[in-house]
Amino acid sequence: MDPVAVAFGLVGVGALLAGVLPRVLEHRPLSMPIAFLGLGMLVFLLPTGLPVPDPLRYSTIATHLTEIGVIVALMGAGLKIDRPFGRRRWSSTWRMLAVAMPLCIAAVAVLGWWWAGLVPAAALLLGAALAPTDPVLAADVQVGEPTDVEDSEDEVRFALTSEAGLNDGLAFPFVYAAIAIAAAGLAPSGWLAHWLTLDVAYRLAAGVAGGLLIGWLLGKLFFRAPTQALRLSRHAEGFLAIAATFLAYGLVEMIHGYGFLAVFVAARAIRSAERSHEFHQVLHDFAEQTERLLTVLLLLLFGGAVVGGLLAPLTWPAAVVGLALVFVIRPLAGWLALRGAPGRPAEHWVIALFGIRGIGSFFYLAYATTHADFPQADLLWATVGLVVIVSVVLHGVAATPVMQLLDRSGQRETEPGAAEGDRDDRAAVAG
Repeated sequence: MDPVAVAFGLVGVGALLAGVLPRVLEHRPLSMPIAFLGLGMLVFLLPTGLPVPDPLRYSTIATHLTEIGVIVALMGAGLKIDRPFGRRRWSSTWRMLAVAMPLCIAAVAVLGWWWAGLVPAAALLLGAALAPTDPVLAADVQVGEPTDVEDSEDEVRFALTSEAGLNDGLAFPFVYAAIAIAAAGLAPSGWLAHWLTLDVAYRLAAGVAGGLLIGWLLGKLFFRAPTQALRLSRHAEGFLAIAATFLAYGLVEMIHGYGFLAVFVAARAIRSAERSHEFHQVLHDFAEQTERLLTVLLLLLFGGAVVGGLLAPLTWPAAVVGLALVFVIRPLAGWLALRGAPGRPAEHWVIALFGIRGIGSFFYLAYATTHADFPQADLLWATVGLVVIVSVVLHGVAATPVMQLLDRSGQRETEPGAAEGDRDDRAAVAG
């Protein structure tokens, strides 16, 4: 069997199913990522002649494929959030980024070193790679399409979308710290000053500033260009979402800033340029369709890697660390971070529980292992692979019923006769 022909056929089937499955699985306790993960495992179990997609062997390819998947998802996430930036409006987001994410990194790193027997650099890399929630696989718990109404999203969907949009970039300093420790050792004199000045201060500032500038310039071009021919919003060409994505990412990476952060910030800047324009819907739709196709490809390859032996090096202590993140560490860290935040306690628990791990974790692991020599790299991949499988299945099955239950409970509280205090709380959240 010609593996090239099989690959073409597989991509065609995947693209077709990517158009069909979202409608078929709507309102059912089953997600598209589960279906494609299973399909990938099935296809690579058959005697098709396809090479095993081993991320350790093809680490550079794995890095760039996951990189593209993440940045396209970040553009889509930034475009579809209706709520403008603000300290109070984004209170849940800041809490998850400033409290929950560092707690998750620290807890996983300590457990990875103490319990799973990883060397310090590898333990920190495991914590950093598993810290960010995923913008690619979390569609079922994110906000919907762009609307004309500010603050139209409920707190759960907004918090999960905005957290996923920002934490992919904010986890990068910890990945660089792991790379520095792997290269120079634990002694801070060998890497700390360089890390603080370049990897933390400069790269973060360059990512935010570059994203704002590029998004502002593109917003001017799209909506306020001096001539009608250059005012691209009039032509409704959705592929400009990809142009904006690659421009923001590429230009900021050229100056050694964090491109992930720049893409999301640029998307928010484009959205704020003309908040209610229908062109945002066009851009979002194209980004979402591209993201879906990339997700299909990545999940098929991930399924192939799983049946090809990705999990073979997994040890019980490492598995316990990964499962602890999903079932204990992330829920508790999220709950602690959201105490006193807008929303009901039930919403806080849902935000804390739905910390979906996925393609971003693969990118960080592939990136780091191509930039430094990490002992036990196969164990790191096996642990992250296990966490992503558990997250895809657990959150994919639970997302629809949990969100439906949460929506129904929210509707009941807004009906006539609801307590005045509850209405006041919701007004405070919206404001």
